[in-house]
Amino acid sequence: MRGLLALSRAIDACTTFIGKSASWMILVAVLVSAINAIVRKVFNYSSNGWLELQWYLYGIAYMGAAAWTLNLNEHIRIDLLYTRASRRVQHWIDLLGHLLFLIPFAWLLVYYLYPWFLSAYRTGETSPNASGLILWPARLILLLGFVLLFIQGISEIIKKIAVITGAIPDPNPHVPQHEATLAEAEELAREMRDNLPPEQAASAQESRK
Repeated sequence: MRGLLALSRAIDACTTFIGKSASWMILVAVLVSAINAIVRKVFNYSSNGWLELQWYLYGIAYMGAAAWTLNLNEHIRIDLLYTRASRRVQHWIDLLGHLLFLIPFAWLLVYYLYPWFLSAYRTGETSPNASGLILWPARLILLLGFVLLFIQGISEIIKKIAVITGAIPDPNPHVPQHEATLAEAEELAREMRDNLPPEQAASAQESRK
């Protein structure tokens, strides 16, 4: 397990570095968009290539940060059972989800995206839009994004097994979400009561009784 955890830390460091670097593409995309707008207004010139470049940059930011988001445990979950489960049950749900869904799905995408990218690269396929860009960089972005997601899934599986077996502490400890929500609601209600005028505060106290 020690060797697997070392591998997991290396994967986490790699995806974190790539994710943080890719996030800067949002700023670059904003600058490209601003320059494109200025050139269009001032010189009455525009190009589909500028627009497609923005799509490429957003694609880098999104796909490059996907594995990093999974590493931070910040990916979106829509699950009524998960949020009400104990932390140990959540670990088991995560482990089975990674094994049965994330890893097979990411591998399937890598399997089909590689020949799709290779075909565009070999033929020099370009966008059907006038003055559009070549397509293989966009397909490469998708391919590499799912490769990163696949290896991050491996890291998450290692960490989940280590946490479940007690080899390492929980890297993302937290109370179940519904309990956290109730605690936040109670704190907000307490602050609102503290800010009420004395007469209204007394009335609210009586109504609770």
